[in-house]
Amino acid sequence: MKKESFINWLEMGTISIPNALLVNYNKLGLDEQEMMILIHMHSFIEGGNYFPTPEELSARMSISTQQCMQRLRTCIQKGMLKIEEQDDHDQHLYSEIYTLRPLWEKLIRTLEEEEIDQQQQRQQQDEMQIYTIMEKEFGRPLSPIECETLSMWLDQDGHEPPIIVAALKEAVLSGKLNFRYIDRILFEWKKNGIRSVDEAKQYGEKFRQHRYKRTTTHRDQETEKSDFPYYNWLEQS
Repeated sequence: MKKESFINWLEMGTISIPNALLVNYNKLGLDEQEMMILIHMHSFIEGGNYFPTPEELSARMSISTQQCMQRLRTCIQKGMLKIEEQDDHDQHLYSEIYTLRPLWEKLIRTLEEEEIDQQQQRQQQDEMQIYTIMEKEFGRPLSPIECETLSMWLDQDGHEPPIIVAALKEAVLSGKLNFRYIDRILFEWKKNGIRSVDEAKQYGEKFRQHRYKRTTTHRDQETEKSDFPYYNWLEQS
């Protein structure tokens, strides 16, 4: 008897409810009864019943048929549920079916908007952190002009915060800690298609190796003065 019951349970099948829906249904403006209506609707549709009646829904829930009808109307008004016409061309029959497509579309939009908000928050945090890093490296508060320059790098030039921090570190390594020098580094990186911190590090290493070779050549010439200028980011050849 237990074996037969277990087989019957298995034959009833299972349905998959996205965890994103369970976590975010309140953000969609759904209460618990509306959520359960939609879950049961999903179950009926998965089982091949595309237009369950309020009586069928009520039989699975603890609310009356009248309350089910009201909740169904509310779900439709909120844009979570839709009634569509189904056309059977072979038998020339028309029927109505429920579709949860509006619910899935709204859930996707909500998740996308939430991701955009999180990205914007991270961006703002990264931008605020740049000011702190700059002031710590310079050992003083930034001047109004420096703050404006930093804002231009972010907003107008479109430099990502990690790239600006990498340019600051490059300026420190080069012993040229000033905004003009950092601006030149960012300009050269952008001109040469440098978009990531790893690319910037590789480019900086090549630059310093090139500068070292040219400085060594200059010393080997053993001249008191050379017409060749000191090679740095402000004097790209």
